[in-house]
Amino acid sequence: MTVVSKEGVRAETPFRFDNVGSFLRPEKLKEARENFAKGNISQQDLKAVEDETIKDLIQKQKEAGLKAITDGEFRRSWWHLDFMWGLQGVEKQDIEKGYQFQGEETRAETARLTGKISGENHPFVEHFQFVQQFADEEVVARQTIPAPAQFLAELQRPENVEITNKLYPNQGDLVEDIAAAYRTVIQDLYDAGCRNLQVDDCTWGMLVDENYWASRHDGANVEDIGTLYVNLNNKAIENHPEDLIITTHVCRGNYHSTWASSGAYDTIAKILFAQEKVKAYYLEFDTERAGGFESLVNVSDNKLVVLGLFSSKLPELEDKAQIKERIKEASKYVPIERLCVSPQCGFASTEEGNILTEEQQWDKLRLVKEVAEEVWGK
Repeated sequence: MTVVSKEGVRAETPFRFDNVGSFLRPEKLKEARENFAKGNISQQDLKAVEDETIKDLIQKQKEAGLKAITDGEFRRSWWHLDFMWGLQGVEKQDIEKGYQFQGEETRAETARLTGKISGENHPFVEHFQFVQQFADEEVVARQTIPAPAQFLAELQRPENVEITNKLYPNQGDLVEDIAAAYRTVIQDLYDAGCRNLQVDDCTWGMLVDENYWASRHDGANVEDIGTLYVNLNNKAIENHPEDLIITTHVCRGNYHSTWASSGAYDTIAKILFAQEKVKAYYLEFDTERAGGFESLVNVSDNKLVVLGLFSSKLPELEDKAQIKERIKEASKYVPIERLCVSPQCGFASTEEGNILTEEQQWDKLRLVKEVAEEVWGK
């Protein structure tokens, strides 16, 4: 059954039909990155391929009907680490073990401190400027970055915690410097024309996972760490320009079509949904691992929710009738005029990408668009 909301089509982000950000890297780009790593081509040669493939991607996003365009994270290896490496006082570091996903382990890399953290001259500002030139009256350029809480969690990994504590023996100072660095980057992005910033945050997916807590023996609890994370995230975006729309995306890991954590939002809902000062939440809801919609009752009245009901991990297309029923179910907790739909995550959170083809990726997005138009109207 078609349900059309009172508000209908949205004219600003988040849009009824939306996407989280990353796209599968084309073979031409993968080959160029590999050749650059081997020293066979120059940085300038790699950038030329990146520019060409991003320009093509943006055109495809427009043709698919997306109203928020990104560079697909084509200049990155990771959804989060590349941003961290771009901050002052941070270096790329190889380590012994990667992140553990269900049945797979990632490449073993991290972001480690070399000194005090600051945010000037971040390379992502130039990356955004390239995308911004393709924005027009129909589409807005979106920049995605990892959440400040995600950066803090990275610095507190077992491999990094010793050097982090050495440079920042007082956690309050660390929080202040991370927030200040982010505010610098956000202002620089704004000055470059950015009006839509998406903050990606897997820390909440970690906090709802029972296995995460089984691995900790320091007396920490969900409320204390959740409060630390939400306060840091809020501190980093405080006093941002009023016309800069900041949203956040929460998932449970997305690597080569596998996942890292499992658990409903219930235990963190009163902190994340009620206290984080963002415009909207992009939330994973494509499997039972994310739980039901009941926790959405905690979303404060002025915020929107983008339901990640479609899987970016699988090539199979979802059943439209079932998706509509799930939207209807979610509307019991958040009014339908404050709901949107998207895949649960990007198609390539790392350059390896999920296990589906580029055509299947676009088929998936076309289906999201069809459902959005049938629910909220064209």
